[in-house]
Amino acid sequence: MEIRIQKWGNSSGIRIPSNILKSLNIKVNDILEIEQEGDKIVICVPKKAKISLKDRFLEYKGENLAKEFSWDENRGKEIW
Repeated sequence: MEIRIQKWGNSSGIRIPSNILKSLNIKVNDILEIEQEGDKIVICVPKKAKISLKDRFLEYKGENLAKEFSWDENRGKEIW
């Protein structure tokens, strides 16, 4: 597929056809990586780092929202 480089402010840009964006699940404002490999320009979707739940908890710096909890006494036909 051939495309034309066009003026875009002080830079130059290309338009990526919507069928390519849809097939790669790329949306407006997504971040892409661009590299030069010899005489080629390579644009790719960055791989997202997988973060474990444990690591997410370790990185959390917000307020601890946990509160004391009591099961109270049975009220009805509960069996404990």
